[in-house]
Amino acid sequence: MESIRIEILNPKAKSLIKNLADMDLIRIKKEKMKPDFAVLLEKLRTHSDKVPTLEEITSEVESVRNARYEK
Repeated sequence: MESIRIEILNPKAKSLIKNLADMDLIRIKKEKMKPDFAVLLEKLRTHSDKVPTLEEITSEVESVRNARYEK
């Protein structure tokens, strides 16, 4: 069995794929995709010795927001 990933550009193609699945020629599986932000965080954290806590992240966000709105 061979697996491939397809990006559907035209809605008509989706109906064709569903027809193939109805004929038991292919099987459609939905992938659990991580959000882009989660992937980015995971990649950044692999290069870091210490993962920031939620409180540290919140305080940094608040300080940036305060600096932005003081202008």
